[in-house]
Amino acid sequence: MRSWQVERRRRTRHLIELGGLVVKARIVDLTSDDRAMIYGALIWMAEKLNSEDGKRARELWAAKGKEAFEAERPAGEYDKAHPQQDRA
Repeated sequence: MRSWQVERRRRTRHLIELGGLVVKARIVDLTSDDRAMIYGALIWMAEKLNSEDGKRARELWAAKGKEAFEAERPAGEYDKAHPQQDRA
């Protein structure tokens, strides 16, 4: 396979995953699939990240996202990936 094809597939997968996050966050349902509203919210988010409050927004949003991913993880999966260290 040519390198441009590999890169195109990688980009396509990345875009599909990003779209999946929009669906997973229920943005599509909450906006009734209003693309202008979704785009406007993303623009607002970009402006917030570029503001003087950007660092704080990144911290809050990253923590909320990590918490949501952890809540979705099946019970016991975290323990397998991160064995508990002996505290003795």
